[in-house]
Amino acid sequence: MKSDRLLSILLLLQTRSLVPATELADRLEVSVRTIYRDVEALSASGVPVYAERGRHGGIALLPGFRTDVTGLTADEARALFVLAADGAHSALGLDAALGSALRKVMAALPAPHRPAAEQTSRRFLVDPVRWMSGPRAAVDIAELHDAVLADRRLRIGYRHSGTDTPRTYTVDPYGLVVKAGVWYLVADLDGAPRLFRADRVREAVLGEEGVVRRPGAELAEVWAVLRRQVEERPADVRLRVRVHRSRLDLFVRLHAGVLTGAPRPGGTRPGDERGEWLLAELAVPEVAWARSLLSFGPNLEVLEPPEARTLLARAAAQVVELYATDG
Repeated sequence: MKSDRLLSILLLLQTRSLVPATELADRLEVSVRTIYRDVEALSASGVPVYAERGRHGGIALLPGFRTDVTGLTADEARALFVLAADGAHSALGLDAALGSALRKVMAALPAPHRPAAEQTSRRFLVDPVRWMSGPRAAVDIAELHDAVLADRRLRIGYRHSGTDTPRTYTVDPYGLVVKAGVWYLVADLDGAPRLFRADRVREAVLGEEGVVRRPGAELAEVWAVLRRQVEERPADVRLRVRVHRSRLDLFVRLHAGVLTGAPRPGGTRPGDERGEWLLAELAVPEVAWARSLLSFGPNLEVLEPPEARTLLARAAAQVVELYATDG
């Protein structure tokens, strides 16, 4: 364990000119005293490492020192070769760079690790895109990628859902996040965190001013706040439904995010002696959401609230009228 820790310290110091001892202790989950002992051990082994005391001090390597040791274990090497299909690297235009980097990593690996790493790349694949997600609008992620790295304010033309005319915003970007195959720009708008779907950004122009971020705020923390806001969005309407067992798996897969609990027996209809119907409850933002349930046809019935039944009856009647009319 100590040897792994020493190597981790060495690799961290190579990426930063000066690292506070407290940060090293937090990242390696040891005490600051242990970090200073490890620094002494590295120095004794010939590594030109030193400690700077004081408020702005830390641990550093002498300028120009590098080590060629990769420090990769067998599992770490295998982890690098589990790649995503048509994922982030492709969208960022980094497919060729990724392939080149992995070839270099493979060459640097200890010989015993190479067969396992190569086999992992051929036996495991991660595809982040959901089934039947449909075609998505082309997204110029490269343009946004350059913008968020420039650390300058960004003016975007953004089309909100349900509108055709973009609105213009000046935002302070934190970075880009890809979730389930969809890219998002995470940024502050007037000092408050906001989420912008990349495929709705119609224009992105770098401003002259430097980016202004909230003190201490980082991309991961801002994304966590925004994700909770989406996932915990209040649901004002409860739909009580009856679903046929033959469509239960599909129903649960599609609506797991709004189900208040597992479907349960008790949805018996006249003539249903075998108990083929189950009851379920969905927490949704508005009654109009119930229209999406029409895709289940006669295999799902909304029981409550009454206004949802009225809405679906009207929608179904309109469909019947449409197809009853000669084209």
